[in-house]
Amino acid sequence: MLTRRDCLKYSALASTAATLPAGLLHALETGDIIKRAIPKTGEELPIVGLGSSATFRTVAQSEDYTALRGVFETLVDNGGSVFDTAPGYGASEEVAGKIVQDMGLKDRVFWATKVNVVRRGGDGRADPAAARAQIERSFDYIGKDPIDLIQVHNLGDIPTQMGILKEYREEGRVRYIGVTSTSANRYPDLARVMREEPVDFIGVDYAVDNRESADMILPLAQELGLAVLAYVPFGRTRLWSRVRGIDVPAWAQEFGANSWGQFFIKYVAAHPAVTCVTGATSKPKNMLDNIGAAYGDLPDAAARQRMQEFVDALPAA
Repeated sequence: MLTRRDCLKYSALASTAATLPAGLLHALETGDIIKRAIPKTGEELPIVGLGSSATFRTVAQSEDYTALRGVFETLVDNGGSVFDTAPGYGASEEVAGKIVQDMGLKDRVFWATKVNVVRRGGDGRADPAAARAQIERSFDYIGKDPIDLIQVHNLGDIPTQMGILKEYREEGRVRYIGVTSTSANRYPDLARVMREEPVDFIGVDYAVDNRESADMILPLAQELGLAVLAYVPFGRTRLWSRVRGIDVPAWAQEFGANSWGQFFIKYVAAHPAVTCVTGATSKPKNMLDNIGAAYGDLPDAAARQRMQEFVDALPAA
């Protein structure tokens, strides 16, 4: 007998069956999702997750955020687990925590959040008490201890905030710690922290038309054995604008990309340094399409080069 969750899952699959090949539908149903290991421990994570900026953040701040329940249900029912959020994303972390707890999913979600209480316009320092208070609110929101991952957001006051995270990890209250940056001009600073601090993860921007992190940061992550959460695989909205009115090339089906979302995510996920790609969405149908990129094949080096050349030839957004 099908459960209500099964019915929702297969209804979601049916709604996008026109864009998903039979082999991928079978993979989604059997749970054969691609995973990558966290280098420091060997723990495996599904290669596609969920971010909470952009439209997720907008919906979380609205009066009716029920659609986000369907997003989480689609994520976990189709093999995903990683959810990336931050106190700086408006109501995203609080609302997501409530949803996950209400749905009984907190033990099925790899919860990745951040800390950053650096004063704007000041001396660039963080108040340790405020940082600890922000972290404790994250525990309250998700209702689990330890939290899977907390990262210093955008390299904010590393000496203070990384020091606090190291204490939490030593106490067993945080499983992994890391640092993030989505600004190419801060990559040298990010690289320094990667070398000097005992981080487990980094979070960095990477997309088919935004490849700067592949020059310095991603190879360094491989060298140091750090897990990578890849952010903004759609260039926020930039890539969608560039492909508007253009069909996905037929050759992309060779590696199972049947939509632009899967094309963009598979490109990022194929880099061997990337542990998980966390594109943001507020719609269950888009979550299903996104996680479809974690099934089937990933493009090889030749295919990735072809993808780059195709996108580079498009008009700029």
